[in-house]
Amino acid sequence: MVLEAGTRRLVTARAAVVLTTGVALLSLATGIANISVRTTTGPLTPYIPVVIQQAAGFTGALTGFLLLTSAWGLRRGYRSAWYTTVALLPITAVQGLVQAAVFSFPLVVLSLLAMPTVLLNRRQFGRELSVSSAQFAAMTALVGTLVYGTFGAFALRDRFDGVDSVLDAFYFTIVTASTVGYGDVTAPSPVGRVFTVSLVVLGTASFALALGSVLGPAIQARLSRALGTMTSAQFELLEDHVIVLGYGDLTEPLVEELDEGGVEFVVVTSDTDRASTLRSRDIDVYVADPSDDEPLFDVNIGRARAVIVATNDDAQDALAILTARELNPDVRIVAAATVRDNVQKLRRAGANTVLSPAVIGGRLLVRSALGESDIESVAARILDEESATNG
Repeated sequence: MVLEAGTRRLVTARAAVVLTTGVALLSLATGIANISVRTTTGPLTPYIPVVIQQAAGFTGALTGFLLLTSAWGLRRGYRSAWYTTVALLPITAVQGLVQAAVFSFPLVVLSLLAMPTVLLNRRQFGRELSVSSAQFAAMTALVGTLVYGTFGAFALRDRFDGVDSVLDAFYFTIVTASTVGYGDVTAPSPVGRVFTVSLVVLGTASFALALGSVLGPAIQARLSRALGTMTSAQFELLEDHVIVLGYGDLTEPLVEELDEGGVEFVVVTSDTDRASTLRSRDIDVYVADPSDDEPLFDVNIGRARAVIVATNDDAQDALAILTARELNPDVRIVAAATVRDNVQKLRRAGANTVLSPAVIGGRLLVRSALGESDIESVAARILDEESATNG
């Protein structure tokens, strides 16, 4: 029953991402199809001002692009992406009603279908968006440049030909800071020219910083893959996989069994030396504390088939189990207790099944000493007894 509930939960969370992506693509297609349309004949046409109708024709592409970005964020499990998706889906539905294109009505239907699906899966998207100091500085510089250019150009509008409103000033700032320079806005006065030069310098620097903060991590990820070092971005497509939390002497046989069985799995460990050894064997490793939230989000615990916790430290295992259970209440967690007295403690932490290798090994040795030759059948009975005790 737990596995069935987990499967249903996984399917609905995936459906939220798929539906959001579909709405984004339809919104893009509808917006592009209506860029050149000057009049609309949608069902709300008699009740909506012409300006808003025309705006809906070319803003659909922008909304679709923003929603596509939100869909990517949902796939990564970001809570902020959930909020932006909830805000954008009603907008796409309204845009579909206002517009009159081939994809308009499917866009409305899909938007309405996606809204409850996204809302019901709120718990699946709990990852906090982390922004590095470099990315924050780049965004601040870019926004600051746009604000400086817009208000500066509007304040000096009498020194420019073609700047009469805030929208004109913003347009001038964008084309100047991005070095496009259409030439439709000119600065005949020295003051206007000096301001334009300062805007070009600031705009070039801020756009370069913004591009660097975006492309830098992507280049680093590509180099990391070439050098055999995995990053969180490379784990985002994992699903129906097994997550091994921590690494110790008890973990090695499990890793070998998973590797030989062709099971897709990833090991999360803070031990860099062991991680390097595993990578040399072409085993996916994420170097981080297995009891922290962020690493488990990065390896897609929400889409994992099972979690295995089997190190030599029962206390650390308990923390990892607590974190995994909190982030995915339906995932199956299997643990190994180094000390027999800790079996029930690990179960209370959230593990579905807890085995004690010491107990199992001891029973096998005793029964073998008593003359039982079929060790495999003995091991099977012991495992059944352990499962019955855990249950």
